[in-house]
Amino acid sequence: MTLNEWAGTIHQNAVDHGWWDKERSFGDIIALCHTELSEALEEYRSDSYMVYVGDDGKPEGIAVELVDCMIRILDYLAHEGVDVESIMAMKHAYNTTRSYRHGGKAI
Repeated sequence: MTLNEWAGTIHQNAVDHGWWDKERSFGDIIALCHTELSEALEEYRSDSYMVYVGDDGKPEGIAVELVDCMIRILDYLAHEGVDVESIMAMKHAYNTTRSYRHGGKAI
């Protein structure tokens, strides 16, 4: 699947499961992304694996939580009708022109 196809499929699944029955604010979307990133950090702090399957069959781990954030982002972008692939290409092309560490930014 292309990234745009993934976004559409992810968004349709969210709609089908009631996550868009009520409009979400942009702040809500950002908070949900923060939550997923915090869960990834907690997995990391627990010396967790990138991916493992819990006793209930649910995928867990650092990579899974990072992908959950990506799912939240793709869901929102599809909801907004954004062409993710063209923006990704545009931003990456720009990033290739930037100076080493963007002119000395700290890590």
